[in-house]
Amino acid sequence: MIGKRSSKIPDKGGSVAGSITIAWETQFKEGNVMWKVPRLIRLNDNIVVREDETAVFYRDGKVLTYFDQANRYALTDFNAPIVQGLLKFFAGVQQQAEVYYIQRRFLDGKYGSTQPYQFTDPTFGIVSLKVYGEYRWRISSPENFINQFVGTFNLETSEEVESRIKEQMVILVYNAIGKMKDKGLKVTDIPANLLNIEQVVLAESPDQFQQYGIEINKLSGLNVSLPDEVQKAVDKRSEMSVLGVNYLQLQAGEAMVDAAKNPTGVAGAGAGIGIGLGAGAGMGYAMGGQMMGGMAGGFNQPQTRSCPKCGTLVPASSSFCPNCGNPMQPPQSTSALKCPKCGTEAPAGTKFCPNCGTSLAPQMVKCSSCGHESPLGTKFCPNCGKQL
Repeated sequence: MIGKRSSKIPDKGGSVAGSITIAWETQFKEGNVMWKVPRLIRLNDNIVVREDETAVFYRDGKVLTYFDQANRYALTDFNAPIVQGLLKFFAGVQQQAEVYYIQRRFLDGKYGSTQPYQFTDPTFGIVSLKVYGEYRWRISSPENFINQFVGTFNLETSEEVESRIKEQMVILVYNAIGKMKDKGLKVTDIPANLLNIEQVVLAESPDQFQQYGIEINKLSGLNVSLPDEVQKAVDKRSEMSVLGVNYLQLQAGEAMVDAAKNPTGVAGAGAGIGIGLGAGAGMGYAMGGQMMGGMAGGFNQPQTRSCPKCGTLVPASSSFCPNCGNPMQPPQSTSALKCPKCGTEAPAGTKFCPNCGTSLAPQMVKCSSCGHESPLGTKFCPNCGKQL
């Protein structure tokens, strides 16, 4: 928060040739990182410096000196570098000698992006992200802060200083996300990696801020705003992880839960009974998993399969998951048996024809020599070699 700034300089007592005593009043200090004294410094001005502040003297584009010990300082002969320049003031040449007060304690700030970051994701394409968060900082080098930061960017108020820091913080977060994206980070992985992003930003902040005399001490509360469709995908993945199911099983379970809410229809009634008995939504997911498992070995070859690692639906013929690269197991064989009576095809392993009930167990013939049974049609016994 930016506090109010003092609109006048208090006169603490006797003056010489218009000199006064200057102090950063407490009531104008709260929430401010810096205060520029609104007048040029004159010979014999007194500067009051307290424990948590530093007084910096700035003239002609550079820092002359600064006081960081609590005391009252009079600009007299012991301030030789300052006085030598200030004497020119009385000779008729006005020197731009100024003083800045700056805080030495840590300050808290908030940052937020105004322009979105364009994140290119292999699944969702270009996704617009916005970031928000908090940080803790302080001025580590008063001389660099005034010379390089305040002077370079022509900043005069605390609000201008903090606005500039916030802009740099957003840039750092965007850079961190970009570097992690180059290492394989997907947009759906961002919510689970917020702490990692904060650590990357904190590690890279010295390169960005140290030259300006600023230290970023802590980051917290990082929030990356995702578009609605991406957020739904993240929520769906979290739900799958908690339930221990893949996408097909999740969809089947949700369908059964929806059917249970429908008062009409056999499926709704059956599911409603299950839920009424305390099976709950979990029963729907479990039954959905069993149904999908049965269909996988059913009458027809499945057109899609779910990745066992991330649950993404992939074509049945795929060798690798296009989302996470996980190797896909080859689809199970679904060769069918033909009923010898009615000709109906049934899945391999079926014992009875689903149409007429005829046994589909293979007919066997027994070897007259050793008694070994072989499928009907075998010409020689695989045990003793005798012709059957």
